[in-house]
Amino acid sequence: MATTSTSMANGCKDLRVHVTSRRLMKASDSSIKPHILAVSNLDLLLQNIQASMLCFYRRPATGDLDAVVAAFESGLPRLLNHFFPFAGRIASNPTTGVPEVHCYNQGAELVVGSANVALASLVDNHTTIGASARKIQLPYDADDVPLSVQVVAFACGGFTVAWRTHHLLVDGSALGLLVGAWAEVARTGPLAAAARPSHDRAALLRPRAPPRYSPALDAAFTPVDPARQVNALTAEASFVERLYYIRASDIARLREEASGGGEGRAPVTTRVQAVSAYLWKALARVVGPADQRCRMGWRVDGRARGVTAPRNYVGNLVTLVVREARVEEVLAMPLRDVAAMVRDAVDAPAYGEHFQELVDWVEEHRGGRYVETAILGLGSPQVSVTVLSSFFRIMETDFGFGGAAFVLPTATAAARLCGGYVQVFSRPGVDDGSWIVNAIVWPRLAAVLESDEPCVFRPVTPEYLGLLATKVPPMCRL
Repeated sequence: MATTSTSMANGCKDLRVHVTSRRLMKASDSSIKPHILAVSNLDLLLQNIQASMLCFYRRPATGDLDAVVAAFESGLPRLLNHFFPFAGRIASNPTTGVPEVHCYNQGAELVVGSANVALASLVDNHTTIGASARKIQLPYDADDVPLSVQVVAFACGGFTVAWRTHHLLVDGSALGLLVGAWAEVARTGPLAAAARPSHDRAALLRPRAPPRYSPALDAAFTPVDPARQVNALTAEASFVERLYYIRASDIARLREEASGGGEGRAPVTTRVQAVSAYLWKALARVVGPADQRCRMGWRVDGRARGVTAPRNYVGNLVTLVVREARVEEVLAMPLRDVAAMVRDAVDAPAYGEHFQELVDWVEEHRGGRYVETAILGLGSPQVSVTVLSSFFRIMETDFGFGGAAFVLPTATAAARLCGGYVQVFSRPGVDDGSWIVNAIVWPRLAAVLESDEPCVFRPVTPEYLGLLATKVPPMCRL
């Protein structure tokens, strides 16, 4: 097999990843019958996006890369018994052209490589972590192969594991379920009944006959067409990537302010609502007076909103809720009123009917590729928020060599997107109330977040993650 390498000059100083092996791992249970998995209408909404989860591991107390690789070689076949579609191939139905998964046990990809730098150098500058993550995660044929597991050893003895897949098969919760199941299978062998995934799309909402949906859905989605998107240079140059953390004490302070000090009978403001309100006011400060309006959006998991789905469902069950407001209104409001707008926006939809309308809308638009109009970057400036904190806090990442120091979800969309994007999550296995924030935002918004006093968004450092480096960026120093 030919070896390949990549290099990077920023963030981790000439990072080179050398691929030493690439092989296919098949499920070991020969009793699983080959079959074709028809994806759901909700899966088709996100078919334009590659999804990944990059796990950073410190140097193991015992064992080395050979032992780590051996764990994957012995454990992945057992894992794929439960996640059999990930050992298949994505193909197009010859009659409809709609994607489907041919589950014939063709094999998931296992890639092993080595890097010539210390793992801490990847997060030594919180402004280049996104570029570093893209360089670690090696390319693979995402149009065909549903899963590529990539293990890279670093000069310090630490290593990364990239779980690279396709949004056609998973949303963030489902991808986290896959990683958590791997830790259990690798450590104990069998997967407990309560942790076994369901790939059954038949139990989800089915399209009505005839399909029925609000005309607003036609405006909510735009075909993936270069003529309806910003140009490539604008999309690439408009944003900066940042990796922050928010202390539990700062989240508590925002909650208190957003709750009006806890007085009266107003609903209790959640952590998500308080931080979202803070972000919305920061966005309004940046937008005004260039635009009269601005928008915030939230990815909402239907599993948490009563939408019927199998237990431990592996698939897509998310939607984007968007709220637009006048800039001067957001700026004038106290934080508690902005938090109330967040709460009203997220709680307003009747989610059972909303997801049914989504299913019906896709039924009438099968064969096309669409993206949410709000995240394209047309119209008023918009920042969307995805919260994975609750799941990440309980997700197990220790497959025998210690838990991950850090987990970074990443995604690559086919469309040229020009909207702000913020992911909020917890460090795996850490329940101290703090959050990590992966932000792709306009430089002016990043500057406001980083210069605000008291500081809420602080730069992630190797020390914070326990990766044993000494260099600390000057801003928001503790």
